Amino acid sequence: MNWKAAAAAVAMAAMAFGSVTAADGTHDSRVALMKQIGGSAGALAAIAKGTKPYDAEAVKAALTTIAATSKVFPDQFKPGTETGDEGASPKIWENMDDFKARAGKLSTDAETALAQLPGDPAAVGATMNTLGANCAGCHKAYRLSK
Repeated sequence: MNWKAAAAAVAMAAMAFGSVTAADGTHDSRVALMKQIGGSAGALAAIAKGTKPYDAEAVKAALTTIAATSKVFPDQFKPGTETGDEGASPKIWENMDDFKARAGKLSTDAETALAQLPGDPAAVGATMNTLGANCAGCHKAYRLSK
């Protein structure tokens, strides 16, 4: 096993552990999970833009994190947690089925990309267009501006 593969495996394990430990339904857990998705999207964007070299292990790690985190993210919006989160629209709780469907689509799209791993920066960019549209649509519907 090469060092890059080992580092990617450790990073993926740490992200998975972070997802599990952050999953308590609080504002802080929501922010932590969203930062994991954002960090992974940022890593993919850097490859797509050419500011970071293409690295298949980094792409796999980022897509794995997005897929796994978006699966557990809606569970952080349990009934009774509607207050105290300046960024979360009340529409989340009013339209929970749609909110979960949007997160599910992000997860499915990330899993599809993972199965057909983008092989170069242009393909990573196309994947980012798909994933980014999911994120933007959900944020437009369910995120409040601060």
